[in-house]
Amino acid sequence: MSFIWTVAWRLLREGRFQTALILGGVTIGVGVIVYITAIVNGLQANIIDRTLSSQAHVVLRPADRLNQAALSAPDGVTPLADVRKRTQRENTIANWTPLLHEIRAHPRVTASAVMASGPGVAQQGGVRKSVSLMGIELDDYQTVVRLDNKLRSGQLQLAAGEALIGVELAADLGLSPGSRLRLQSASGEQISVRVAATLDFGLKDLNRRWVLMPLRDAQNLLGYRLDITEIYVRTDQLFEAETLAGQLSASTGLTADSWQASNGQLVTALKSQRASSTMIRVFVTFAVALGIASVLVVSVVQRQREIGILRAMGTPAWRILGVFLLQGGIVGLVGALFGTGLGAGLALGFTQIARTEDGGPLFPVVLDSELFISTALIAFVVGLLSALMPALRAARLDPVEAIRG
Repeated sequence: MSFIWTVAWRLLREGRFQTALILGGVTIGVGVIVYITAIVNGLQANIIDRTLSSQAHVVLRPADRLNQAALSAPDGVTPLADVRKRTQRENTIANWTPLLHEIRAHPRVTASAVMASGPGVAQQGGVRKSVSLMGIELDDYQTVVRLDNKLRSGQLQLAAGEALIGVELAADLGLSPGSRLRLQSASGEQISVRVAATLDFGLKDLNRRWVLMPLRDAQNLLGYRLDITEIYVRTDQLFEAETLAGQLSASTGLTADSWQASNGQLVTALKSQRASSTMIRVFVTFAVALGIASVLVVSVVQRQREIGILRAMGTPAWRILGVFLLQGGIVGLVGALFGTGLGAGLALGFTQIARTEDGGPLFPVVLDSELFISTALIAFVVGLLSALMPALRAARLDPVEAIRG
């Protein structure tokens, strides 16, 4: 093994220009891969975080209840049934406590919360605004959807007779923390609440419509008794939410919608973006491999006589093969180390250039040990594979022909 290391290092050192070309190509290639991966992963993570900042990964709702009525038909004709969804009242989930325990027992569920929601009207000083009344248990809800990072004024609390509203609704009705607000449900029930805080949910539509209130207050106002309308679920396997939704629906009998099903266009865009970045990485890797292989082929041709002498002196073919494979591995590994540093520097530089209006980074880049290790391993393997053909050619050289050439 020492012979292989000695010869490989000597060939790399003597062919400094060729070695520098290979290292430069590998460094740039790896740097581009690391940069693109960090930027794309950061962008996707930012988009997903913004999209899911106000929604659960899985939402469970009651299954649709149907009304069936027989249709009259002439003699000799089989009558069909007219099946329609019920429209008398909001469909709710009764006796939901056992279902909640079953959901929380699922190994992929990290948090869950119940909600009683329905349409309503917010009134203040003669101004009426259509809103969505959402009854929650604040501590449970925050384990699924964070609210502390959405707080704009007031205190994040939800005692009986209090409500949390969006900043747009507060502006439309001239409200601030401590103000009184009258809420009315579709059934005509009314309640006067105190505004505990204003929140920014990230979307103007939500900021104008969402009113969060204690679960019991919402149940009374909406006429649900002790029923709820939704169960919010959070999972640590974000991209397995669709599978989790199917499992929870089968076990509970409820209708389950994952964030992927609710954001189909976003998922399609993320997949397209990921596919594009993958193709770029593949082509860059292919170009790096060609560069290493072409330079090593030239090296074999230039050192044909030396290789022939070594073979004539009794050096086995596998050692000659090992010399050139080791060169490819060294170049790939060293180039990967330089390239990861270059890619990380470019990615961090991008965060300094791409800034929002308030001076913060447009989105954070994702630089982790997994990215560096995987890229270094890929570069090392590519270096070995790229050196394989030149190494085989060198190992198969006939000593007599090589020395004559």
